[in-house]
Amino acid sequence: MLIFTFMELELSTPALLFSAITLLMLAFTNRFLAIASLIRGLHKNYMEASNQEIIVEQIHNLRRRLTLIKNMQLFGVFSFLLCIICMYLLFRGYTMAANWVFVGSMASLLISLGISLIEIQISTKALNLELKDMEDIFEKRSSGLDFIFKKESKKDE
Repeated sequence: MLIFTFMELELSTPALLFSAITLLMLAFTNRFLAIASLIRGLHKNYMEASNQEIIVEQIHNLRRRLTLIKNMQLFGVFSFLLCIICMYLLFRGYTMAANWVFVGSMASLLISLGISLIEIQISTKALNLELKDMEDIFEKRSSGLDFIFKKESKKDE
């Protein structure tokens, strides 16, 4: 028979997550607003020159990131709600139920952070798409500091 033992959960324990979750939600909202601004700018560029392949790739990339950010926020809010429920259950004296709700809150926060890592990876790929256009220009340029900053060649990759 499997027996679960939980640590003694106090009212202050889930309350500690409030500030962390709030800061995460603020960061997720800022990412959302930044992507919304990028989408509006890309849409304007696309309407002016609809045949540019990189704009279409960026729009596709931003759509995926937007979905991920929505899910990050969803799990973050769910974690926040479970924290509140946990505190209520502790206040009422239902410690076993509060322990399970707290575990759910932590799991939801973990999922939110995992999705955030995936979104960061995708945003890095988006920046690499932008840099790809400028690689030819970078390789052709010369600078007085080239002896210090060695230019990487395609052979090194």
